[in-house]
Amino acid sequence: MEKLVKIRDMTTRYDLSARTLRYYEDMGLLQSIRSEDYAYRMYDEVNVKRLEQILILRKLNISIKDIQRIFHTAGSEIVLEVLGKKVTGIDEEISLLHELREIVLEFIHQIESADFGKEADIKLLYERAKEIKTQITYTDYHGNSAAVNRLFAVTEKLDVKVPDIMIVRIPKFRAVTSGLLTFEELFGGDFEPWQETHNHFFKSVIFDAPDFLCEKDGRAEWIWVVKDEVTKADTAPYEIIEYPGGLYAVSVSVDGDGESHDRVRSKVEKWLENTNFVIDNERELLGHMIYADDEIKEGLGYHQMNLYTPVKLKKI
Repeated sequence: MEKLVKIRDMTTRYDLSARTLRYYEDMGLLQSIRSEDYAYRMYDEVNVKRLEQILILRKLNISIKDIQRIFHTAGSEIVLEVLGKKVTGIDEEISLLHELREIVLEFIHQIESADFGKEADIKLLYERAKEIKTQITYTDYHGNSAAVNRLFAVTEKLDVKVPDIMIVRIPKFRAVTSGLLTFEELFGGDFEPWQETHNHFFKSVIFDAPDFLCEKDGRAEWIWVVKDEVTKADTAPYEIIEYPGGLYAVSVSVDGDGESHDRVRSKVEKWLENTNFVIDNERELLGHMIYADDEIKEGLGYHQMNLYTPVKLKKI
């Protein structure tokens, strides 16, 4: 009999969360096996090898949509096409970064050649800085306008690689909670079928989906916003909580897996360095599936997920 690998052993061996494995299954990249005498997912040798292939492609920053194309097509033509496009993209980014470096060095040279050593230097520097927008906007700018225009073009192309981020305030809301569970318990246990049969209790707070998912110490809590008239007796055996809400930095984790979340959170942290906000480590990161629509998933090749990183104002 073929040896099967338990989901717990898969997560340990490859340093993955159960959520990520489930996501790969939802995207049709993996297939688990359930047996009558074991409640959790298990994987055969074919799917273990398939996971290793997925992880290699993800390390190369290949999108889930392209991985789907690779796995669903026989032969090497598609994988060579995808990797060829990746090399072209890397070459273009290297070229842009080199050009950006030259532009920055040119600006440094202009600043070094200016004389700020006389008469109210700080005031003069302030006045010059205040005029930058005007100098860039109008054609009578006496500096190197070509360099400025090229700077805009280069940074605009590079900015496409950074997720759009905004700060929002989520109001306080009432919600039913699954409680802290392992991912196997959360998606293979009683809560998911319970909420499917009680979906008339729930209401939307953001977009058209009423739920949030947060992780704590390797376990997860599923939170569903409930209507005001819903009582604890209605939601038994699950509790109703008062979720405090608060400020969040919102970004899109386009592929929805754990690795994508980690990359986006890292970019959020860098983005926050230039603001008056810092991450609030006393609250948990929330995942929110926006427009959980099969037609959109089919068109994109993945579900879209927003990540809500809790933030607070810096202490001065």
